[in-house]
Amino acid sequence: MNRTNGPGLIAAGKSLRWGVIGLLAVVAVASCTSDEVEDEGAAEGIDLGSLSATTDVPSRADSPADAGSFRVVSVADGDTLRVAGSGGEQKVRILGINTPESGECFSEEATVALEGLVDGTDLVLVSDVTDRDRFDRLLRYVETADGVDVGAELVAGGYAIARRFEPDVARADRYAELQEQARRDEIGLWADNACGARAVEGDVIEIFVNANAPGDDEQNLNGEWVEIANITDETIDLGGWEIGDESSSHRYTFGQFTLPAGQSVTIYSGCGSDNSSELFWCDGLGPVWSNAGDTVFIRDPNGNLIALHPYGDSA
Repeated sequence: MNRTNGPGLIAAGKSLRWGVIGLLAVVAVASCTSDEVEDEGAAEGIDLGSLSATTDVPSRADSPADAGSFRVVSVADGDTLRVAGSGGEQKVRILGINTPESGECFSEEATVALEGLVDGTDLVLVSDVTDRDRFDRLLRYVETADGVDVGAELVAGGYAIARRFEPDVARADRYAELQEQARRDEIGLWADNACGARAVEGDVIEIFVNANAPGDDEQNLNGEWVEIANITDETIDLGGWEIGDESSSHRYTFGQFTLPAGQSVTIYSGCGSDNSSELFWCDGLGPVWSNAGDTVFIRDPNGNLIALHPYGDSA
């Protein structure tokens, strides 16, 4: 998505309006499934009262790996678990959701929420299109024996972000609806105090993104960029703030950097020399922004979500 006025220029009078941003779940290629960090430890005492059964979603035909019922062996984090069944143990990555990684804000809460949903109950694994990811984890929707969709529960309770994993999108629209409701209700990750004190209040940042670089994205990393505009009348200290996409792999953290009122900074995916209006991601992981669609997240040093910008066909 190209801006007509190009990077570095601010469209006067624009402001971020959370009510019309739309759904977070946007198209992402299956190869972008990220390497979740295993965290076998979990905090206690998380209130699961906000979780409610949401089972009116379609199922797909099971693969041989899904035969029979399973019991949880361990929970790695909010979207990854190990289960045991008649065919032995399997590591499962829950389809359609993404939860904070170990050490990130709300990661422990998400892990405990998943534990509470799957502990002591028979589980059913439901396949979509893709069998396994590049880490040899089964990609499955997880349900309890009485039909409770675990992924849907996590999204509805504000413990997980709905994420489209093309081509495995049988439940994507339903998850997106549940997430939008969680956002409106400001529960879980969407609560103002989810990650402690906020660095700023209100709408302060507007986001522009150019995901499709001219030519081969791999050979033109600086052809894709995200621009952050300060739409307030005051300078914003961005030191320690983070830009991320829907995966757990791409994270850019600002060093010492201030953004004056009415100014913008463009963050290019490749390498270069930083200056007051241009910064360079340069993490060696290749392109950041999926051409098919993704979401740009801006978080303060405590992990609070300050702004987001979904883009793509489903945004």
